[in-house]
Amino acid sequence: MTHAFAIAYDWLYDTWTPDQRALLRQAMVEKGLKPALELYRARSSWTRARHNWNQVCNGGIGLGALALAEEEPELAGEILEAALKSLQLAMAEFAPDGAWQEGPGYWQYGTSYNVILLAGLQTALGADFGLSAINGFGATGLFPIYLTGPLGRTFNYADGGDQAIRAPQMFWLARRFNQPVYAWFERQAAAPNALDLLWSDPRGAGPAASGLPPDKYFRGAEVALLRSEWENPQALFVGFKAGDNKANHSHLDLGSFVFDALGARWALDLGADNYNLPGYFGGQRFHYYRLRAEGHNTLVLNPGTGPDQNPAAAARLIRFESQPAKAFAIADLTPAYQKGVRKAWRGIALLGRNQVLVQDEIQSPQPVELWWFMHTPASIVMAGDGRAATLQQAGGQVRAEILSPAEASFQIREAQPLPSSPHPERQANNENVRKLAIHLAGITDCRLAVRLVPMPRNETPAVEPPKITALSEW
Repeated sequence: MTHAFAIAYDWLYDTWTPDQRALLRQAMVEKGLKPALELYRARSSWTRARHNWNQVCNGGIGLGALALAEEEPELAGEILEAALKSLQLAMAEFAPDGAWQEGPGYWQYGTSYNVILLAGLQTALGADFGLSAINGFGATGLFPIYLTGPLGRTFNYADGGDQAIRAPQMFWLARRFNQPVYAWFERQAAAPNALDLLWSDPRGAGPAASGLPPDKYFRGAEVALLRSEWENPQALFVGFKAGDNKANHSHLDLGSFVFDALGARWALDLGADNYNLPGYFGGQRFHYYRLRAEGHNTLVLNPGTGPDQNPAAAARLIRFESQPAKAFAIADLTPAYQKGVRKAWRGIALLGRNQVLVQDEIQSPQPVELWWFMHTPASIVMAGDGRAATLQQAGGQVRAEILSPAEASFQIREAQPLPSSPHPERQANNENVRKLAIHLAGITDCRLAVRLVPMPRNETPAVEPPKITALSEW
């Protein structure tokens, strides 16, 4: 609210009457700046956070201080000094490559306020005091570009939807870091706003003409993006993550992926549930299906009533390669399933740029129960032996095939909790979504390989299945 009042006060200053200006100033000082100053002095709450709260609160309060700096110099000065110090905590999270652990939705939200404050500092004081030079920030415009698939839908991990990102700050970033492709991205937005007019940059061609590689590994968030080509709505696209379950807004989604092809999304992330559900940001968070591993396109090992991945686990992508005929990433998910599991690796490969291989390797000294899940809006037609299934929707068909082990077969399940999982009331019912599932029991050493092959116009797979080798040999 301080941000909104600051814009109104500053941009329309000559329009307000003296009484109106006084009312706006009083509101900003008493209801915004002074309460914020107490938090700055106590170093509490969002002033020490490293996620979007820091950017949003510092952005709004900082802009209010800039708007009133002439009338309230001592108050504004102390707040600006504190805001510039605090904001560095969140901006350090862009290192080393511009990624954001809270996902693309909160990237948009946090960077919008972040950039607004930097722009305000530049126009009011002539400098941003080195903030925009913080490691990784200049590259952060690549993050929404790569996380956006060929349909304009994002790889929406964590608490977020998959809708297209509209980010006027991409124009500002394009100018500040001389990256015209950032401006190209924002010009694709269907609903421009006032900041687009203010910062608009006509430069820039698309990613292909700009020379961006089709694949990208973001080390800051442990996310890999693979695609067959840029700027083709029929292209294949895979978003795959390891990451940190402790990150703000995280779900238990280590190892999850999304998959686009033929103008449709075949493997989707359900996104957030209702923030107003009891304990959504507290003790019941991982009781809700959409926030559990079983609510994502990943593995569940030894399901039970508790969290189905370790909420404190962090997993790395231990290998990433991008070659014309093969691009892949491998995640070591062992920390997510550390109870009794010696090894849990997942690799996802885009082979020949025309098929996807999802391969898991599990080793455990004790027998393990395994569930493999893929959420899809498509209808599913099962082959007679259950070793293959055909997914159908408007974009065409995708054939899913189990290549290993011989005893595995597909099931079709509703996007609902397992019987052994918590079943809290009022959570989303996930209608119109199904799960392609595989269930294996009593395994100690398993290599599970599934390939996904797009098939336009009812064609049969024209590509031979790959030879299955150990992930260590990829």
